[in-house]
Amino acid sequence: MSSSVTQSTPGRTDADLAIRVRHMTKEFVLRHTRSMKEAFVWLVKGRKGDLTAKFTALNDVSFDIHDGETVALLGFNGSGKSTTLKMISGVMNPDSGEILTREKVAGLIEVGAGFHPDLTGRDNVYLNGAILGMSKEEIDAKFDDIVEFSEIAEFIDTEVKFYSSGMYLRLAFSVAVHTDPEVFLVDEILSVGDEPFQKKCIGRIKDLVRRGKTLVVVSHDLNLVMDICERGIVMDHGTKVFDGNVYGAVAHMRNQPEEDVRREHAEGLARALEDKRRKREWQAQEAAERGEEFVPQYDPDLDGPLEG
Repeated sequence: MSSSVTQSTPGRTDADLAIRVRHMTKEFVLRHTRSMKEAFVWLVKGRKGDLTAKFTALNDVSFDIHDGETVALLGFNGSGKSTTLKMISGVMNPDSGEILTREKVAGLIEVGAGFHPDLTGRDNVYLNGAILGMSKEEIDAKFDDIVEFSEIAEFIDTEVKFYSSGMYLRLAFSVAVHTDPEVFLVDEILSVGDEPFQKKCIGRIKDLVRRGKTLVVVSHDLNLVMDICERGIVMDHGTKVFDGNVYGAVAHMRNQPEEDVRREHAEGLARALEDKRRKREWQAQEAAERGEEFVPQYDPDLDGPLEG
């Protein structure tokens, strides 16, 4: 299987470019200090070599992402995918190369990033919303929806330093999705929340995709990325080794034929959709037997994109 495939997107031009990464390189210092003995030997040798060890996290990485594309950054631990996402978000800067983002970008990269621990949840909604480009008027208009989605209304006036990581996640994700970004960046952070909230977040991400937003996601959940992404970029030790359709990327990761990956995923989706339909029918029947009106919980797979 080829390890140097590059995606070509027919009909795409620079006019609809959302993200451009060119020759991005990043190194980290692994060790800042040495023992006195090592320092003495280094001096005796005439200061030859480097006292610090360096790790190349990204090595000459280049790719374009266009408006409306859904892209998964894949790779095993230490491959450089999360570092790449942080570069795009602006959390980190490359040592060399360039990164251009044309659209409004919001990211969920680290729990509590952009939050001040001594401020309340309410104050941090306004702080984080402003960091993500929202005006006070926009935050005022969406504040109740943000709190409702986060499901932590009881603690919204509590200082966030007393929040659990799950509470951080709920509020951070809610603020990010309500900025209505053109480009949404999501790291493996969804694994922090409990299962019901994970499903709620995934549902909102699917809704953004169906509304034509640009999505860049880092995840080890290959079935999930096949469900929401069309394109996959595979990283290995800081180098891009595959860039193509998401099924080809997963096949590369699994060392499996692409046609098998497609078939297995399609079968899994069909089973999951049928289970959702049956569950909704059962819920509607239960409500009818109780004489209650059944209002189904929104599901993007069954109901399509939300308006707006």
